[in-house]
Amino acid sequence: MNFRDKIIAWAQLPAWRKQFCATGKKLVVTNGCFDILHLGHVTYLENARNFGDALLLGVNSDAAVSGLKGPGRPVNSETDRALVLAALASVDGVCIFTDTTATKFLAAAQPDIYVKGGDYTLETLNQDERRAVESAGGKIVLVPFVPGKSTTGLLEKISRL
Repeated sequence: MNFRDKIIAWAQLPAWRKQFCATGKKLVVTNGCFDILHLGHVTYLENARNFGDALLLGVNSDAAVSGLKGPGRPVNSETDRALVLAALASVDGVCIFTDTTATKFLAAAQPDIYVKGGDYTLETLNQDERRAVESAGGKIVLVPFVPGKSTTGLLEKISRL
């Protein structure tokens, strides 16, 4: 499969989900900025994928990343981030969404399993996102991050060079 074929346009996400649902397989979903791909990301994504039969990623748009992370971010464009992620074996689909929260994305994706990083708890997770997952019958799983691996840490290290 060509990794470019794993990119799912926002308008096509409901049809993609409906087609996947017909297979009877379990869909795992996660989301994030994934600005500079590193070991922490790929470990997290591999762990997430192991909870089901396919992994769908929601990637924050450039405007959303800038709103979340501040000026100068993202380093890589939304298209570049989505394509690099789509090239990973653990990733089955990538969809760019424009909001700073994943609520609408999750409502459209209807995950069987929603995976978030270990810096969240069920209480600190955005409660609208939590409701979007649970109201569709999905479960939320929290997985630990790889210690010392973060985009922010990488950018700080680069700035010291």
